[in-house]
Amino acid sequence: MPENSSLDSLLRAATPARTAADAKPSAATLLARDRIMSTAQPLRGRRRAIALGWASGLALATASVIVAAVVMMPQTTARAGAALSSSALSPTVQGVVDEARADLSASAGPTEPKRFVRTASWNFSVDAGSGELRVFTQLSTISWEADGSGHVVIQNSPEQDPADAEWYSHSEIPTSGATEEFPMLPGEFLTPVTDPPEESLAGMQDALDALQMPRDASAFEVVTAVTTLLGQWTLTNPQHAALLSIIEEAGGAEVVPTSRDRLGRPVAGLRVLSADGAVSDVLFVSVDTGRIVGLERTVVKADSLLPAGAILSYQLWDLEGLVR
Repeated sequence: MPENSSLDSLLRAATPARTAADAKPSAATLLARDRIMSTAQPLRGRRRAIALGWASGLALATASVIVAAVVMMPQTTARAGAALSSSALSPTVQGVVDEARADLSASAGPTEPKRFVRTASWNFSVDAGSGELRVFTQLSTISWEADGSGHVVIQNSPEQDPADAEWYSHSEIPTSGATEEFPMLPGEFLTPVTDPPEESLAGMQDALDALQMPRDASAFEVVTAVTTLLGQWTLTNPQHAALLSIIEEAGGAEVVPTSRDRLGRPVAGLRVLSADGAVSDVLFVSVDTGRIVGLERTVVKADSLLPAGAILSYQLWDLEGLVR
């Protein structure tokens, strides 16, 4: 892959490092990486899967490898904002958060935080030799324990032509067919947040700080830490309310008009921009429950490899009642 400073910036934004760039991975990280790379998708020839939906909670050292292949995505698959297009006037961030808090207080949610997450994601696979791209949807389920042990189950849809952007944006998440799974031994699930976070604003702030969210973090950095946490924990409604408050207090977010996510749920969007303006994240907030239910990451600055508007990742949570 050619050297490209803009591309490097995109990859760092897509998967922010939690350790020094030149740090050597631990033996547990290497083992987890090898398992992820060998089980996330069967290799056909030299084809490698790009599975973004659950990488944040596993070996972070593998994430840059996973994301790197996405840069080959052609513009025909890019549908930036397609899931959130609307002519309605945008409310304020405070208005979205206030409505979400009201919905959270009135809706049912988990009674306690769980070390269990199901993620629906839209992904890519690329042939390392020919550069051929295929697209597929994925349902991943991860459960883990305080000692870092756990279990991952992955279901992938059949691969499709990436030129069929309409199929890709509205395709169903697989709930049957070929299933791949692997266990994680104690210490292989790497997170500093091993105990359930407290439901208070201070408790959730502590959890984000443990994930190395910078002091005086930007809204983009807060959203990055929030979605990392949501890739590891299914949280309660009060915890979601606290996370939304922290995002609001960071400043710099903007509202994307209410529309529907790729599973058909009405959502409001909170858009945040990376410091270098290379990528943006849209955090999806359910209009029905007030919970944070997804994230879309989009390229903002085009370069020789990536067009502006290319979607780097799209993942959804809170799947109860939508998938089996």
